[in-house]
Amino acid sequence: MASVAPRPKLRSRKDGAAVPLDATDKRLLNLMQGQFPLAPRPYQHIAAEAGIAEGEAMARVQRLLDERIIRQVTPIFDTRALGYRSMLVAAKVDSEHPWRAAKVINAHPGVSHNYLRNHDFNIWFTIAVEPDSVLGLDGTLEVLAREAGATSIRQLPTLKLFKIRMDLEMEGSTSDLTSAAQAVPPAETEPQPYDELDVAVIRALQGDLPVVEEPYAPTARMLGIDQAALLEHLEGMVERRLLRRVAAILYHRRAGFSANGMGVWNVPEDRVLETGARMAAYRGISHCYQRPTYADWPYSLFTMAHGRSKEECDAILEAIAAETGIAERATLYSSTEFKKVRLLYFTDDYKNWERARA
Repeated sequence: MASVAPRPKLRSRKDGAAVPLDATDKRLLNLMQGQFPLAPRPYQHIAAEAGIAEGEAMARVQRLLDERIIRQVTPIFDTRALGYRSMLVAAKVDSEHPWRAAKVINAHPGVSHNYLRNHDFNIWFTIAVEPDSVLGLDGTLEVLAREAGATSIRQLPTLKLFKIRMDLEMEGSTSDLTSAAQAVPPAETEPQPYDELDVAVIRALQGDLPVVEEPYAPTARMLGIDQAALLEHLEGMVERRLLRRVAAILYHRRAGFSANGMGVWNVPEDRVLETGARMAAYRGISHCYQRPTYADWPYSLFTMAHGRSKEECDAILEAIAAETGIAERATLYSSTEFKKVRLLYFTDDYKNWERARA
């Protein structure tokens, strides 16, 4: 099945139009999205790879932040490794007034992404709850569905994670986005043990890193340890899978990627592992998951495609269809971004939200 009508609006009121970028900006953005170094002076490393001076790298990154091309430079912690329960949820809400429902959903501190998409299930959001949540994920969704006036919801938890890495290819062409690399194995991340120091590091470091020569130093001072000890601890958190990486997160549209399409695929059960690994290998795919199916929702694999146009997204998904031979599929485009933030962990916001409702 081809992509679902109607044709989406591709420009967000919030993020605005794309901003012109030179070759050095694009190179920097690729480097910053990939892996911001765990080093005393990370901009020295970034600058060396970009072929510019440290001061110029910092000035350019600050300008890209000021112009709202870079959303933030931040640690990316692993929600599942920290024991938070999370899932994608599709909801049917009043199509004439979706903002009313979106406002209710957005108020939950564990909702990181919320989009209006072109489907009967018109609001799609991701939500996480703390390990010691009183309501739990099911109870939280019952409250949200009632308060938002949703007539139906579909819980779409991750059954198998093949890829989660939001890198926009700033230097490449459509052919780079539609080419497949080597297939990747599914990522297995179960809750990992952590201690009070890990929690203190997360609370102190999460959020925006400052654009200074030693961006980790303020957090080290706050924790009462030296910077070398903090960086060593962060390396250990990477090894223990609590910290995925530190990276720049971009405003997609401002960076030139005006379209994102959620490609959903009806894949035979015995082909899910092999097909998911192949789909995840595409440069233009940021997320690839296996999720449950329903009588009215036969699609087991989800792939998020990002392109500079709807046509480029279509090209990525068509290349996947041609390579895998999966014909029964649909593409859901987002027409409005209601919310997009990094989750904050170990805050009082979750308990306060539950206390007001439980």
